[in-house]
Amino acid sequence: MNEIWHNIWQGFATARPLDLINLALGVAGVCLMARRSLLAFPVGLAAVSVQGALFWQVKFYADATLQGFFFACLAYGWWHWTRTGGEHTERPVTRLKWTDRLTGIGAASALWLAWGAWQNAHTDAAQPYRDAFIAAFSVLGQVWQVRKRVENWAVWTVVNLTAITAYASAALAFTAFLYGVFLVLGLLGWRAWARSLRATDAGKAAA
Repeated sequence: MNEIWHNIWQGFATARPLDLINLALGVAGVCLMARRSLLAFPVGLAAVSVQGALFWQVKFYADATLQGFFFACLAYGWWHWTRTGGEHTERPVTRLKWTDRLTGIGAASALWLAWGAWQNAHTDAAQPYRDAFIAAFSVLGQVWQVRKRVENWAVWTVVNLTAITAYASAALAFTAFLYGVFLVLGLLGWRAWARSLRATDAGKAAA
């Protein structure tokens, strides 16, 4: 246990300024998204821009490209959340139909398996299918989040748990710790959005 905490501390001590900026933006973005604040979008856009630059510097071009997709999703989400029925109204949190949930999970699963198979055949990735799972379901979580679907937090919970396991098994204690932080924040966000959804449902029932 002492060695794990030592590795985490070393991660903070040796992190580059851009890494720490990325961490701060990531934590702030999740906290703001949990509160359903529109500030989550400019912070998120800055976060994925920094993340893309970090991936590009180490020649992870596919991961850098993925950040471009997240940038587009966040830009759309910013527009979608502000396209409300009135000047002072907030677009409510909603839930997906079962058919939409299954469609989304099916599409993410297909992307995961195809991406994993390609990595396994054409790259020297240490964990091709696990990496592909994290990427594919991060795409699903991002899409559902910008559409303000409460199920996005369930997806992020699975992604974060998978990432923690992957990085811990690779002796990357610092990275696993960061995903642990995101896991806790995501669970708090899930609770907050679920409360908002229940309040919306109660309001409809009383109308």
